[in-house]
Amino acid sequence: MHPMISINGLTKTYAEGFEALKNVSLEIRRGEIFALLGPNGAGKTTLINAVCGIVTPTSGEVLVDGHDISREYRLTRQMIGLVPQELPSESFETVWNTCRFSRGLFGKPPSPDHLEKVLKSLSLWDKKNTISMQLSGGMKRRVLIAKALSHEPEVLFLDEPTAGVDVELRQDMWNVVEELREKGVTVILTTHYIEEAEKLADRVGVINHGEIILVEDKKKLMRELGKKQLVLSLQAPLDAIPSQLAAYQLELSEDRNELTYTYDTMRESTGITALLNELRAADIHFSDLFTSQSSLEDIFVDLVRKKA
Repeated sequence: MHPMISINGLTKTYAEGFEALKNVSLEIRRGEIFALLGPNGAGKTTLINAVCGIVTPTSGEVLVDGHDISREYRLTRQMIGLVPQELPSESFETVWNTCRFSRGLFGKPPSPDHLEKVLKSLSLWDKKNTISMQLSGGMKRRVLIAKALSHEPEVLFLDEPTAGVDVELRQDMWNVVEELREKGVTVILTTHYIEEAEKLADRVGVINHGEIILVEDKKKLMRELGKKQLVLSLQAPLDAIPSQLAAYQLELSEDRNELTYTYDTMRESTGITALLNELRAADIHFSDLFTSQSSLEDIFVDLVRKKA
């Protein structure tokens, strides 16, 4: 089965010479949730806009379900829903008419039942007759999502969909994305809230300076690049870490009451047993211990720093 989206050698250089995308190649599988992560200015929005036909690439090829976006623009655009990062200019139309118009714009026949379902899933049903410009910022963001879903797309791009909105909307959005996954919709998500990617994504791609620096299964990424830490609460403050423990690269907290040991989960031996024996030999005693694992955000920050 061919990928839902296939991007091959995509570049975008603007008139002033800025190269926003540099030979990007990426395949996104049918029915997956793909999180595209990267710092501000990394090229996330440019890449999305290129796939959606909003930005014309300088070179390269984009296929949506096997169809070239440049040669079959109308067909491929009908397959895509886009929730842009920026809120549009104020609309004097009601929420219902806005979504109904958007559905018709893509050549879909009227479907009040579908629009009702979409609006209810986003807690917008009681606002259906409200003029969009009268809504709060969070509600306007919900309308953008409803518009993107109005024509029942096979691919949904969410470009920072929950930036600056309330927790309730974020939860609603997560629920909608999970439902779309169950229906086989392919979802591409960019977000500054790394926990969204950690919660929702099947795979993660990291882009920086217009280049894809990593694409990996989320669970595998966290397993291979994630590190665990053992934190020991000491019975008495420690003035300094004894030289015989230098090999463990321990960190002593500012209040000198905790020792932190970072270890690789992929190694055959974590070294914890040996460390505890060394602490006992050094007459260092602890009252409690716990472990923590690095988050996807930690991994992302490390990757971007290394590739900077």
